[in-house]
Amino acid sequence: MTSITATPNQPWSYLGHDVFSVSSSPEESAFGLFNKRKRPALLLVHGFGASTDHWRYNIPVLSESYEVHAIDLLGFGRSAKPPELEYGGELWKEQVVAYVKERIRRPTVIVGNSLGGYAALAAGAALEEESAGVVLLNAAGYFSDEKYVSQPKNFSTRLRKIIGSGISRDILFKWFIYPAMQRLIFENLRRPRVIRSTLQQVYIDPTNVDDYLIESIRRPSLDPGAFQVFRKVFQARGLKGKPIDELFNDLQAPLLLLWGDSDPWLRNAKAKQDKFRVFARQASLEFKEVLLKAGHCPHDEIPERVNAEMLSWLKG
Repeated sequence: MTSITATPNQPWSYLGHDVFSVSSSPEESAFGLFNKRKRPALLLVHGFGASTDHWRYNIPVLSESYEVHAIDLLGFGRSAKPPELEYGGELWKEQVVAYVKERIRRPTVIVGNSLGGYAALAAGAALEEESAGVVLLNAAGYFSDEKYVSQPKNFSTRLRKIIGSGISRDILFKWFIYPAMQRLIFENLRRPRVIRSTLQQVYIDPTNVDDYLIESIRRPSLDPGAFQVFRKVFQARGLKGKPIDELFNDLQAPLLLLWGDSDPWLRNAKAKQDKFRVFARQASLEFKEVLLKAGHCPHDEIPERVNAEMLSWLKG
């Protein structure tokens, strides 16, 4: 398989923080330029803990026919990891929207895996006519009928909650024990052996769980601020954005649902697939669904099949 050959883009920032991205286009022949102008661009958005490197087997194939971009979400990959940001669906949605408007500047098909799938859907809905389509690969997210509990932001409300639950126990746990536990978990999760073991569970066929993939996940975890991002994402207990069914109602573009049908990470994966299907129909979306023999990251596990399905759909 041909691996990633994309070129890093010129520096770009969002909210004053550096964002890493790559791009690749058809050969600059007259035919290539014609197709580049005629066809939509593609923007690839990775999942939790991943980066632009996770599209290593997709970019070379897709960019033979389309202008392809891939972006590192803030907090991941080679992008900045500022501790003060509120990490979640809203931040990443707005980052993707800004990238399309400021860097691509034309109708774009947004492709996302896992939490990147949620960001892709939310951005595709927000972009309205600038969205040429959305492709979801085992997307994360929740629906309106699922319980979602957010933490109170107001300090006085938080203080009352602490007092009501027992101040000494709560402070001891939240300020000392819980952070220490999180640090231990984080240090363990970024060990190469643990990364490999985790990926071998996530990929049904572990052939592509190689040193390159492991290093692409381990390396960003060494950056300053990586631990704070980890803490904030897990403390958020959700993507803090609109539920998927509401986003479906806002979406004006065609939708492709690609499912690794043996996903061990998505809770109640079959039921989740059913809900995506039901709400897509209720929103009267033009959509296609394909079930694949793969795990949570089908684009890297079986890239030939995913590339073929995407190209077929794009031509339609």
